[in-house]
Amino acid sequence: MLRNKTILVLVLAISLMMGMISFGFTAERQFVAIATGGTGGTYYPLGGALAQLISNYVEGLVVTAMTSNASIENCNLIGRGQIETAFSQANTTYWCYTSTGILEGQPPITNLRGIASLYPETIHIIATKASGVKSIEDLKGKRVGVGAPNSGTAADAEIILKAHGLTFEDIKADYIDFNEVAQRLVDGQIDAGFTTAGYPTSSIIDIATKRDMVLVPIKEEKLKELVEAIPYYGATTIPAGIYKGVEEPVPALATPALWICDAKLDPTLVYKMTKALWEHRDVLEKVHSQGKNITLETALSGMGIPLHPGAELYYKEIGLIK
Repeated sequence: MLRNKTILVLVLAISLMMGMISFGFTAERQFVAIATGGTGGTYYPLGGALAQLISNYVEGLVVTAMTSNASIENCNLIGRGQIETAFSQANTTYWCYTSTGILEGQPPITNLRGIASLYPETIHIIATKASGVKSIEDLKGKRVGVGAPNSGTAADAEIILKAHGLTFEDIKADYIDFNEVAQRLVDGQIDAGFTTAGYPTSSIIDIATKRDMVLVPIKEEKLKELVEAIPYYGATTIPAGIYKGVEEPVPALATPALWICDAKLDPTLVYKMTKALWEHRDVLEKVHSQGKNITLETALSGMGIPLHPGAELYYKEIGLIK
């Protein structure tokens, strides 16, 4: 009987120890989210791939990607402490941080910090051929998808229209995301739509396979005005042939996509995430063609907010900054 009691005590002790060890491992796991954008843009697939990459190469960290209305909303989520990291356009991130530009008068979001500049985002202005829209001025009076509420795309649409003497009052504006823009263009419910994303973008590929469409160019003089007036915009060209029916290069605006985070995130954790990104960035090339544009040479391009100390430590370590 005594022997049986001894065995029982040993079993219970071992079970307790295993439970404590198991609990310890569970407690050490950390969870971080990345706010991306709509499923029809570039943020979502790259965000999902980045989340998996970081989870695979940073021990004890589980990262998930979530959909959102993109840039401005993502900055607000960080500002309210509702998300740890996010993707956001460089221009809207700067405006959110400094309360300038189209966000002048809004409370500044001062806890935004940078991790990396990823790739250039191009502002696509898509119209159905049936609409007859060939220029920005032709959008007057038309039904136009201008991006989700509080998105960088909506901000871009407002700025581009203003540069051409138009406002949202001059068009029939629909505040809808990439997927809704694509679906409504295909269904003939809108005449044109704005989408800010790295090309090629899945939602625009979908439009081009189902409907005759055009990409509306921004004239050279307007591009020059916008680039000179607004930091973090740059002139670019959407290549011919990248979308069905687009047979000539299309002049357009672009702004860098940033990976940003909350200033309160642990510096060691951010250092490990930054290191994992740059040591395994080739994984992202397999997910989207923009992956090849995610390079260390442009890791700080358009970074109009302070770097997070954890990211800064990594860049100093590899000699990118002093």
